[in-house]
Amino acid sequence: MHPRQLMNMHQLHASKARGQNFLTQPATSQAVVDSAGIQPGDTVLEIGPGLGALTMAAAGLAAKVIALEVDRGVFEVLGRILAEKGITNVEPRLQDVLKVDWRELAAKAGSPLVILSNLPYNITSPLLFNLMKAPSCWRSATMMIQREVADRLVAKPGGKQWGRLSVMVQTYCNVRQGMVIGRKQFFPEPKVESQVVHLNLRESPMVPIAEQAPQWFGEVVKAAFSQRRKTVANSLAAGLGRERTAIAEALEAAGINPGMRAEQMDINQLGVIAEALDVPAA
Repeated sequence: MHPRQLMNMHQLHASKARGQNFLTQPATSQAVVDSAGIQPGDTVLEIGPGLGALTMAAAGLAAKVIALEVDRGVFEVLGRILAEKGITNVEPRLQDVLKVDWRELAAKAGSPLVILSNLPYNITSPLLFNLMKAPSCWRSATMMIQREVADRLVAKPGGKQWGRLSVMVQTYCNVRQGMVIGRKQFFPEPKVESQVVHLNLRESPMVPIAEQAPQWFGEVVKAAFSQRRKTVANSLAAGLGRERTAIAEALEAAGINPGMRAEQMDINQLGVIAEALDVPAA
């Protein structure tokens, strides 16, 4: 049944604030799920299942699907749909994914999670940053996101799209872009196109400091890109609350030009900076 009909039947309205855009084509939903590489023993964590377009396809492949939905009305309708179809290996949860304990979820699953989502645009960046903080808890992620953000995830140094999100995701993951999904395949129709992205965790992060001191590496990257028009020395001094002179000296000693801008730097250079500035004492 078309999402419009389901919404009308249950007196629901799509929430712009929550970025609700429901897939309308079953073939597209199946293609997205098929591309996720789900194995029979996997536990899939679906973020924002909505009315179950991806959920039901994933349930046919995985051992279990945990479906996190934040909208109570949609959550209740999803439960009814699953019951009507006799799908028993899906566990819907009324829960905000930005507040979950990833380690607890993975521990209960007994293995790293496979993540699947038609991701609301407004939580894309915070969710991805959260995932990079918990790399032991999941194995892969297949997500539909705003096409512009998908381009940022595969960006290279030197351009405007290269930024904190690009660095953090590429440090921990191999990133591959998948199919583009047009606006007309959603209800309500969004203003932008979506694209599937596939994130597969690397065996180890691209730079050692990201594994040895992940929180510090994240803070350094955030500070470096906090004032894109300024030099990296100035950005780091402001973002980390340290003296610019000391920052500049440490960078020069490590072979990094303090007059560069962060958008000119690759991940290895940012790793060198994080090591050069010393991890603060706990």
